[in-house]
Amino acid sequence: MDCPSWIYLLREFEALYRFGSAGGSSSIRSHRKRVRDNLSAVIATNPAIVAREPTTKPVVAHLPRALDLGERAAMQGMARALREVRNDLHWEYGYDRMPKALSRKYAYCDILGPNGPVHADRLVLGFVLFAPGTTYPQHSHQEIEESYISIAGAWSENNAAVYAPGSLILNRSGDEHRITTGDLEPCLLAYAWTGPGERLRAPQMKLSPTRKPRSV
Repeated sequence: MDCPSWIYLLREFEALYRFGSAGGSSSIRSHRKRVRDNLSAVIATNPAIVAREPTTKPVVAHLPRALDLGERAAMQGMARALREVRNDLHWEYGYDRMPKALSRKYAYCDILGPNGPVHADRLVLGFVLFAPGTTYPQHSHQEIEESYISIAGAWSENNAAVYAPGSLILNRSGDEHRITTGDLEPCLLAYAWTGPGERLRAPQMKLSPTRKPRSV
């Protein structure tokens, strides 16, 4: 509570998962409840902020534009709250082997979780930033349920639809998914992971191998 910028950011997450629509999906409704219940429990303990060394990646050059876009649209509260802590963020890749092209177009930062500045054992919250024209390859998360909420920019998952700010996508444990972003603007997504504490501490992120088309 002595770090108001961080508590305001966490409350923006809490509002997203409390007041946003589940679209009639019982799975999304249950996931939203797990996220907000875990988050409310963390906030109630008033945990200390564990300072992580601020780090940057090439894609962070697009963050000011992404925040500008977010402040013009439905997610303006979240974009403004993130802007207040942007100089304290620890951006990373999460993969031992990172494709060179992707290393310039992608990075993420945890806000809360086993490895975040706000400690939690069974919940991870954070942001992932993509440059314009990014393809984030097929991947999955074992024992982790994941949701994305659009903050700025347009994107698609598995080429199924185009998602605008405010949209929520749920990926169950083991679901393979591939993300593409619009050609002209960066894309900023908030994410939430729920799952066993040991898995959240070491998610063992791996990109799925590229599948060769079957010969006819």
